[in-house]
Amino acid sequence: MIGEEKSKAKSEIYISNSVDVKIEEDNIDDNELEKRSERLAENKKSGFFYEWGLPIIVAVVLAILINKFVIFKVKIPSESMVPTLNVEDRLFVTRVYNEDKFKRGDILVFDSNELGEKLIKRLMGLPGDKIVIKNGEVSINGEKLIEDYIGNADRFNGEYEVPEGKYFFLGDNRLWSKDSRYWINPYIDAKDIEGKAQFKVYPFSDIGKIK
Repeated sequence: MIGEEKSKAKSEIYISNSVDVKIEEDNIDDNELEKRSERLAENKKSGFFYEWGLPIIVAVVLAILINKFVIFKVKIPSESMVPTLNVEDRLFVTRVYNEDKFKRGDILVFDSNELGEKLIKRLMGLPGDKIVIKNGEVSINGEKLIEDYIGNADRFNGEYEVPEGKYFFLGDNRLWSKDSRYWINPYIDAKDIEGKAQFKVYPFSDIGKIK
């Protein structure tokens, strides 16, 4: 009887230990699975960020830098540049940092300190130029300009001598444009010129390079 009791006790201990070990192993397996799930979730989040989030952030930063330093878009608010540019036209403008690149006939965007706003006009007078406007016809340094881009001509008369570092602007729609002819200070400083209009992107029926 005593032998049977000892055998039974050993059997119970063995069974009990086996059950404990199995439960412990099950707990370890559950913990490991939970950790793996967490790692997979973290990897998935990280993968999503690098696949989508990072490219979007880079694209936004590049767009901001390009707009600030390379190219920007403007919308035409008035009829002063008709027929070359019409109201609501959208343009791409490249920023200009070297005033030596300015050429007579360029259409430029600049800040008017006198009017407190940005304007877009055609560059007519370079530093040192002598400009004579007689009955609406423009002569520069004694040479009459052929202006086939003018919309509505006028009969304006005036004479100007452009100072160093300054520029003289006219709108293509001479009859309606408020430009260098009518400003208190007719000249724009080089540092206030922001860029050159290059390409019209709207309306779609009139997309093309600006001349």
